[in-house]
Amino acid sequence: MRIRCSPLSRAGNAIVIALALAFALSGCATSPAPACAAGEQAAIAELIYFGMEKPGGTVSEAEWDAFVQGSVASRFPDGFTVWPASGQWRGADGKAVREATRVLSLVHAPDQRSEAAARAIASEYKVRFRQEAVLRVRSHACMSF
Repeated sequence: MRIRCSPLSRAGNAIVIALALAFALSGCATSPAPACAAGEQAAIAELIYFGMEKPGGTVSEAEWDAFVQGSVASRFPDGFTVWPASGQWRGADGKAVREATRVLSLVHAPDQRSEAAARAIASEYKVRFRQEAVLRVRSHACMSF
């Protein structure tokens, strides 16, 4: 049995396909990196937010320090900055969660190795401390010393 589509159905299908394609490709658009001034280098500036609550308690200072030395310092030996913060976010259950937080600031080359290292840090923290989420915020930047 052969089913024939009317011209209206074909037009409707074409519109749906075009909209789906436009939506999918819109995720590929990126903002251009800033033009850096003389003496500056293009870089990625990242802030990664780590909640300190975990099932059954909190991440201790010793656990945090071991994580930073083993997971962060080994991947970014040229340097980084960490500071304590207080955060609030909405969990998957819809409830607001307030907790002590640590913020990791990284400024690194815009390359795949650094991107993979930052992604690995966030992933490792989620697994090690049974976290629902770790927030990463990336921006194009220019750096100089």
